[in-house]
Amino acid sequence: MHNKVSAITVLNRQRKLPVKLAMLRDFARRALQECLKLPSPKPAGLTTLRELNVILISDRRMAELHRRFLQEPGPTDVITFQHGEIFVSTETARRQARRFGTTADHEMRLYVAHGLLHLHGFDDKDARSSAEMKRVQEKLVAKVDRALRRSMPK
Repeated sequence: MHNKVSAITVLNRQRKLPVKLAMLRDFARRALQECLKLPSPKPAGLTTLRELNVILISDRRMAELHRRFLQEPGPTDVITFQHGEIFVSTETARRQARRFGTTADHEMRLYVAHGLLHLHGFDDKDARSSAEMKRVQEKLVAKVDRALRRSMPK
């Protein structure tokens, strides 16, 4: 039996976009529990981590991380570090929401799920694994969103 991650924390470290932090925290907790039920494609760090941190940041900060750790210019949506940090750009979420006709909240939930799946051993390095990860990610978000809607007071 694997160890359960003891905590997932969501921290807002940006001021560019108002965030429904309590809702995102609830989503992150439930998404983590659902992710742990999935078979891991390879030995993964998710079950060995004691805690996880989701950190909401600006595009400027994301661009710094992207350049420093991945040698890529400009911001990206999410960067996951194997020691349990998931950095999410709120500004990129807002841009992508406009592009895809969704909401920034929905995009941030996708990014949290994406980070959790990376920590669980999924990768998106090639077209096949990327398509599989996207499928699992969307299914995970939909499942947790349904559970959250059912748990809301009527």
